[in-house]
Amino acid sequence: MSDTTARPHAAVLGGGVMGEALITALLAAGWTPDDVDVTERSAARATELSGRYGVRAADPNGKAASRAGLVVVAVKPQVVPEVLAEIAPRLRPGTLVVSVAAGVPLAVYEAALPEGTPVVRVMPNTPALVGKGASAIAPGARATDEHLALTERVLAATGLVVRVPEKDLDAVTAISGSGPAYAFYLIDAMAEAGVLLGLTRDLATRLAVATVEGSAALAASTGDHPVVLRERVSSPGGTTVAAVAELDAHGVRAGVVAAARAAHDRSAALGAAALPAPGAER
Repeated sequence: MSDTTARPHAAVLGGGVMGEALITALLAAGWTPDDVDVTERSAARATELSGRYGVRAADPNGKAASRAGLVVVAVKPQVVPEVLAEIAPRLRPGTLVVSVAAGVPLAVYEAALPEGTPVVRVMPNTPALVGKGASAIAPGARATDEHLALTERVLAATGLVVRVPEKDLDAVTAISGSGPAYAFYLIDAMAEAGVLLGLTRDLATRLAVATVEGSAALAASTGDHPVVLRERVSSPGGTTVAAVAELDAHGVRAGVVAAARAAHDRSAALGAAALPAPGAER
């Protein structure tokens, strides 16, 4: 890939939630609808995406991949080996393959695709759907800085994009990949508390959502350490100090750390299970 300003024809394999997010990201990054194909097992879903974004609903995966200089694999992890077998014979030399399939290691792609195929693995999260995501990208053995830069251009509209070595993706999964669930858990708990204290559920939920959203925005805009921001809310002997003392007494901090550790370990186990068996042929 000699020119990172180029927009290679893109094929998005999989039209689910994350596939749709990548279609919108490509269009926001300057690709035209004519530049993008999408494949999807559900004909109705393919038609829906084509009608909504103007992209071409292509079939099958191999044919779409043969036209592309950029292939985004956005299928469920268990379907990845089947999809790679379809596209491997049809890929043109130098085509960049970007994976957003959770937990599937780079080694799986590099074993299944033609020798020398550049692969970049992405760990996104669901807030990418509203442009507030956090994605980490990790390069395969043949991926260059140009390939990483192209991947960053595609993902720019989805939110924060950071580069990490693949060994750190399990930790990324634990913090930002699974992290939205922790935030939703907290929002739900705050809303439930509001109901118990006499607020309507609708009002309690709206207040909880706005509070978490605003707190995150404040942390992002100031760059201050979360402890500093927390202390600014905490007057001596006041309500916030009493509340945080209860969070500590109930082990909330330890629970979050334990949850992240569990997510990390599960991600590592799933990745190990997906690796090709030792001695397996290419």
